[in-house]
Amino acid sequence: MPKGPRGEKRPADAISRAVLIAKIATGEIEDERGAASSAAAQLGRLGGRKRAENMTPERRAEIAKAAAAKRWAKD
Repeated sequence: MPKGPRGEKRPADAISRAVLIAKIATGEIEDERGAASSAAAQLGRLGGRKRAENMTPERRAEIAKAAAAKRWAKD
């Protein structure tokens, strides 16, 4: 059985995969990766907030300007 991007087992053929996705979407079965990803997201938010608290306002503005320039730059 093939594995998804996070190591979960998914059906190999398209029809079985579609049925599985529909069952997850309707709540008929539980998706096994939900609990772990929410815990990781919560820890990530805590780390980012703590990092921002330790930075000076000037440094935060500098990072934001660099991010905006990169986002809007023409390739």
